[in-house]
Amino acid sequence: MHDLSPQPGDLDPIETAPVEELRALQLERLQWSVRHAYDHVPHYRSAFDEAGVGPDDIRELPDLARLPFTTKATLRDNYPFGMFAVPREDVVRLHASSGTTGKPTVVGYTRDDLGMWADVVARSIRAAGGRRGMILHNAYGYGLFTGGLGAHAGAERMGCTVVPVSGGMTQRQVQLILDFEPDIIMVTPSYMLSIIDELEAQGVDPRSTSLKVGIFGAEPWTNDMRREVEERMDMHAVDIYGLSEVIGPGVASECVETKDGLHVWEDHFYPEVIDPVTGEVLPDGEEGELVFTTLTKQAMPVIRYRTRDLTRLSPGTARTMRRMEKITGRTDDMMILRGVNVFPTQIEEVVLGLPALSPHFQCHLDRTGNLDELTVKVERREHTTDVEATAAGAELRQRVKDRIGVTVAVDVVDVASIERSVGKMKRIVDHRKAR
Repeated sequence: MHDLSPQPGDLDPIETAPVEELRALQLERLQWSVRHAYDHVPHYRSAFDEAGVGPDDIRELPDLARLPFTTKATLRDNYPFGMFAVPREDVVRLHASSGTTGKPTVVGYTRDDLGMWADVVARSIRAAGGRRGMILHNAYGYGLFTGGLGAHAGAERMGCTVVPVSGGMTQRQVQLILDFEPDIIMVTPSYMLSIIDELEAQGVDPRSTSLKVGIFGAEPWTNDMRREVEERMDMHAVDIYGLSEVIGPGVASECVETKDGLHVWEDHFYPEVIDPVTGEVLPDGEEGELVFTTLTKQAMPVIRYRTRDLTRLSPGTARTMRRMEKITGRTDDMMILRGVNVFPTQIEEVVLGLPALSPHFQCHLDRTGNLDELTVKVERREHTTDVEATAAGAELRQRVKDRIGVTVAVDVVDVASIERSVGKMKRIVDHRKAR
């Protein structure tokens, strides 16, 4: 695999600055951000006043814990522009979530915000092994979703040649990869699998392509998925993290030389991990819900935003800034079966341990009487016989029971039976809501 370790002078000085210098910068920026939110966003003024705390009370970083949380409901209650801290005419771009579970959450950016966003995405691409002059194939969706335009601007800031393909039209994706010979691809991990499958369907060995690194985000994925992609593509698979409410992609990124968790760009985004039930801040190393406070955003600062993503924080390695563990799941994609918490990433890990089964799977939830039931629908790999598929299905059922502690049904289906994702993969299909 290609050596993409950074060269001297590649990094921003703050990435390797002493921790004390980073913490001093964070405090200065935190105090500004809290004051900015309080002075210009009516919601924050009333929420802080109700909590009996104000900007002047933030004298050190732990004081942040005194401030109330911001949630997705907060953003929806202030739809569309109520969370903006600058005049609407100073907002040069809007993005929004899909709104599949209610009103969409709207995010605004000033010109300076877009510049900062491009900077952190460029930093993420560089950390993943990207370099000036490389060709970058961007298969994240463009539009209101932050992935496409966020990755695009960061890649241009990095000095890459950007191919703005967006999602979908998988045969065309493959043709452009073969014709343009890109070095980097940015895409969701589930759609990368579809591209790999299409390469093989066209008789192309995926390991023979020009791609050196894939930067995958927008959905949880496991280290087993990393190994699957790296072995089939002979390239580095690196994780990037972000969410539209905070900025978009580029909040945190893995470094290609370590791949040991995502370094949070703490000079712009301050992370906390809390107990999801009590809201208590947990010490680094303990798993809980990830919370972010923006330190430099102008148009829409967010204070203590509850992401619903589950992870833990650890000291920096390749960079000074703390690492967050790969997201293991979300509080809102957790399935509870007979009192046991089950995440799609746990199922993925078991599926990828069985050579006869492909990584294409879905969790189907149903209810019989008062009991919830889970069926794992998973595709067999090509050339797997009926006997092998049946045996693999039985083994999957047993391993899920042994490792996760729940009994599930398994349905092994033919190749290409499960709808392919061109963006975020729909891992959970809940049939209970229709009853």
